[in-house]
Amino acid sequence: MSITPELKAKLIKEYATKEGDTGSPDVQIAILSSRIATLTEHFKSHKKDNHSRRGLLKMVALRRKLLDYVKGKDEPRYQDLIKRLGIRR
Repeated sequence: MSITPELKAKLIKEYATKEGDTGSPDVQIAILSSRIATLTEHFKSHKKDNHSRRGLLKMVALRRKLLDYVKGKDEPRYQDLIKRLGIRR
């Protein structure tokens, strides 16, 4: 249920705030969003996979915490990020 290294590198390049940035909240949120989308597709055909569902809920909670952090630090950056990722809020 993870993402490919190529997709991860693309996300890092797209959401990095500066050169060599791999750990900023923007990048972490983008990677989590991609993993969440992949797992959501997985559950369309595997409805009873409750072990993976727990992991999905943990990822959603972590993304929510990171989004709250960004919102507290920089509101316009938060608005831009959720718009770019297509996260409804």
